[in-house]
Amino acid sequence: MLCVALATLILFTTAHAVEPGPEILLWPKGAPGSEGKTGDTVVRIADGGDRVLSNIHKPSITPYLPAAGKATGCAVIVAPGGGHRELWSDHEGHNVARWLSEHGIAAFVLKYRLARETNSTYTVDDHAVPDMQRALRLVRSRASEWGIATNRIGVMGFSAGGEVAFLSAMRFDVAPALVAADVSPLQSKPETSQSRLTSAATIDNQSARPDFQALIYPGRLQRIEPATNSPAAFLVCGYNDRPDISEGLASVYLKFKQLKVPAELHIYAGSGHGFGFRPPSTINPPQSTPQKPAAKWIERFEEWLADSGFLKKP
Repeated sequence: MLCVALATLILFTTAHAVEPGPEILLWPKGAPGSEGKTGDTVVRIADGGDRVLSNIHKPSITPYLPAAGKATGCAVIVAPGGGHRELWSDHEGHNVARWLSEHGIAAFVLKYRLARETNSTYTVDDHAVPDMQRALRLVRSRASEWGIATNRIGVMGFSAGGEVAFLSAMRFDVAPALVAADVSPLQSKPETSQSRLTSAATIDNQSARPDFQALIYPGRLQRIEPATNSPAAFLVCGYNDRPDISEGLASVYLKFKQLKVPAELHIYAGSGHGFGFRPPSTINPPQSTPQKPAAKWIERFEEWLADSGFLKKP
């Protein structure tokens, strides 16, 4: 009887799991700075089953959209970490996006270009950050279609992805370069050359300012210089992380507070770097001991969104 009940529960959970939508290229005709690079993304499987990506020349987002009845109108673009050499796309990307969508928050996993990969010609400032800015504009351009409020779209980044996230939250006033030949996925009907230009303009005319930022053990904190108009910030790290992060994030919190920018800080005792989000069902082999409190940071993030007014119905 127990086996039957367990099998039924597994089937029920699987049947109701949120599945991602098709990957959407940020620049379907080619990303600026990636001209002539045609190699496919490389995927390796790390210990524990995480998919780790490298050799990224076609930046994209993968959408996780909540059921219409659950949608809150809020959206988050999630940037995994990996030292700008690779992307740990599951515990700092897809696991997070799936959980958020199951709780009514649209999520988009960002696949951005890597500045410190061997022989890379990319930089964080000129390629990874523009990938995030383009993702923000693309999501805003399709907000109505996806049931998202245009003033409730934020960014989340882990480690190196945290740097991409906070830089996008500092540089949202930088005007984009219009890629006239770009073809937006916004329209499904046949397009003329004029409509392709209009589609590109529709995306690029959107604001790239995130409405909030969630920085999860972000790297290179010395680059954070908040301003009075900075988006509200949710900050997380482990007490046992490197001092530049575990102590630096406390200093960053004080910078936000001094400027009266709303911010919330969680430092988890007993945790270090890279804990991300691993639901028990994704851990291989299964853990025999309870998860640490840091595993609950995503619940605190949802509470913060609600307390900050970002989870109202559209």
